[in-house]
Amino acid sequence: MFEAAGSPYLVSYSDEFGIASARTTPPAGTTLDESRSNLKRLKKQLSDLQRRLYAQNKFAVLLVFQAMDAAGKDSTIRSVLTGVNPAGFQVFSFKQPSPEELDHDFLWRTARRLPERGRIGVFNRSYYEEVLVVRVHPEYLGSQNLPYPPDGDRLWLQRYASIREHEKHLARAGVVILKFWLNVSKNEQKNRFLARIDEPRKNWKFSESDVRERGYWNDYMEAYEDTLNATSRPWAPWYAIPADDKPYMRAAVAEIVVRNLAQLRPDYPRLSVEQEAALGLMREHLENE
Repeated sequence: MFEAAGSPYLVSYSDEFGIASARTTPPAGTTLDESRSNLKRLKKQLSDLQRRLYAQNKFAVLLVFQAMDAAGKDSTIRSVLTGVNPAGFQVFSFKQPSPEELDHDFLWRTARRLPERGRIGVFNRSYYEEVLVVRVHPEYLGSQNLPYPPDGDRLWLQRYASIREHEKHLARAGVVILKFWLNVSKNEQKNRFLARIDEPRKNWKFSESDVRERGYWNDYMEAYEDTLNATSRPWAPWYAIPADDKPYMRAAVAEIVVRNLAQLRPDYPRLSVEQEAALGLMREHLENE
């Protein structure tokens, strides 16, 4: 079973991750030009790896993005995957569940959107909303028609267990799962919200609910810390990526994706002797038309 590549931002598997010590800014000395140059180089590598992955058609890759509002999920997905053949990847954004989705278990709506073999799937938010947003707002459980009354923290422990089992099953089936928490600071989030208010072209991005949710910041940080510790595993790791500097964040995500895909060593299928002979006959036929 696939095991993830290491990284300074890998969330350990020993329940020792602490948000208070997680970086939100790049290492000292990191420059804008360096970040942009790294991203450009990595995107070329990713494009080549994706073509090989698609041709090989054995593994699927799932990239999960979670973050507080304004952390840069959309722009990171767009920046990292620009240049990848659209036939080889798909992006799904998960917002408020529909009535149909609420009539199923909490993993159902995302399980329907898993990538096929040979493709890269991207989840912009995911089943993790059920142990993050719903944990911060337990009143949302009222619409879920749960068969048993929620039993305090036991519900979140049960959902962690379900997520771990789900991801391990996917890993056994050849799905490479890489999960990114884009770690934006509270002060940087404020600055980005102000930019959305002050810049007319960004007004459409702003929502009053963004500011309301900001009031639950500490609750969200507690939920993220518990979730990352409970569900970061070698076959489905979390990476806590500094998100205050967007160019650095994008390059860091791209590097992790490239390093993990390279571990798969995807390659174009090799033809059998019989298939090569058949190609030779087809060449001879075409040349003699």
